Amino acid sequence: MRLDAWALAGTRLAIDRVDDRMVVLFSLRQRLAALAGRIKARAGIPALDAAREQQVIARARIRALRCGLDPDHGQMLMSLLIAHAHQRQRAPEFQASPPQAPTMSTSDLPHITAPVLRLLPPPRYWRLLLTRVPDPVHHIAVPRLLTQALASPDAWRTLAPIAGRRIGIEVSDLGLRWVLTLEGERLRPSMEAAEATVSGPVTDLLLLASRLEDADTLFFQRRLMLTGDTELGLLLRNLLDRLPWESFPLGSRILLQRGARLLQRARSAHRSREVAA
Repeated sequence: MRLDAWALAGTRLAIDRVDDRMVVLFSLRQRLAALAGRIKARAGIPALDAAREQQVIARARIRALRCGLDPDHGQMLMSLLIAHAHQRQRAPEFQASPPQAPTMSTSDLPHITAPVLRLLPPPRYWRLLLTRVPDPVHHIAVPRLLTQALASPDAWRTLAPIAGRRIGIEVSDLGLRWVLTLEGERLRPSMEAAEATVSGPVTDLLLLASRLEDADTLFFQRRLMLTGDTELGLLLRNLLDRLPWESFPLGSRILLQRGARLLQRARSAHRSREVAA
């Protein structure tokens, strides 16, 4: 037993050293991604390069296979690293021009006080009302609204990698669920099971859609969840980060941000009352 304990301790020490080196390598990769972002911004080169990303993923799959690993695992790891590089290069200092998306501070709608916000029923109370809306209305209206919100050639080009795949959206506190598939420049409902699903409360889904909070934060804190096909889920998460928010219709952006901020403040007001009680 003592020999086994020593062997286990030595193995764990080796794992710790590998982990330390992985963190150092990740830090180095982030710094190189930042450097690439500065070079692109100075040269006026688009931040996104789909061909380059495919090359990186292909190399990761080949390298994983040579190391005796599942190539899909190599691709999953590289997709996650690419997502972090996108986030790093979206920093304001790497933008060639100021972002066009309207931003709003936490003082938006200051005339709406906490007592007034508490009068807004929490989403769970809307659930009963929404159950009275016929299913065909949900399945037709939502894809049309999303198609209009994404009325931008840049947005459709960004989403092209998931064309034909079945993506689920589940609003957990409202009891709503849709399965959508991208056909050309239109989202259509699907009656088949979703291959990958994004789920969470309506407030957090709107915070993601309005870019008031980033995908990494929401998924890391488990306020949003990805289930189903892991590879497709990571791809979807990356694409959500890369959607060209500044090219969305201005009215859609303002409506999304104000709606998300209102629900966020209402949720905080309800929670503070519960804590006080």
